[in-house]
Amino acid sequence: MDLRALLREIYDFPKEGIVFLDITPLLGDGKAFHHAVDMMAARFADANPTKIVAAEARGFIFGAALAYKMRIGFVPVRKPGKLPYKTQSVTYDLEYGTDTLCMHEDAVLKGEKVLVVDDLLATGGTLKGVLKLVESFGAEIAGVGVLVELDFLNGKDGLDGYSVQSVVHVGTPDKKPSCA
Repeated sequence: MDLRALLREIYDFPKEGIVFLDITPLLGDGKAFHHAVDMMAARFADANPTKIVAAEARGFIFGAALAYKMRIGFVPVRKPGKLPYKTQSVTYDLEYGTDTLCMHEDAVLKGEKVLVVDDLLATGGTLKGVLKLVESFGAEIAGVGVLVELDFLNGKDGLDGYSVQSVVHVGTPDKKPSCA
């Protein structure tokens, strides 16, 4: 199934010069969404995570679906002021600014195996922030799973030491995008 064909390119969003890959057409296709979640689950079947951690908002979509599929817990990571209990936070760099994310202080336990999930890996800023936050709790990273990896931005390079699995790879304009 060609999942890449279901990703819509939106130019100059969220700011000029950015090409945003919109996943909503893929989400709207039940077979494609199911296929994408199954592919992510298969890649981490042997990792034995106890929880999945994902950042808002699009990371929730795949993180929650994958947690359900793998029958493990799901931990939401949110922007400041959105979680009702005591939190820890991390501020990190994005390709077009900085951001802060928070997680409940009792969401993951020391030694727990955590799979970090997001919809897209660009420069790796959000994932690095979430990984730092999870590791600050003493949890072990079982892996990092993303639906789409923008290979030309080399975000994976900043995630050395982690098992990163991507379903769809988007190359430079002169390379044909692939779904692996």
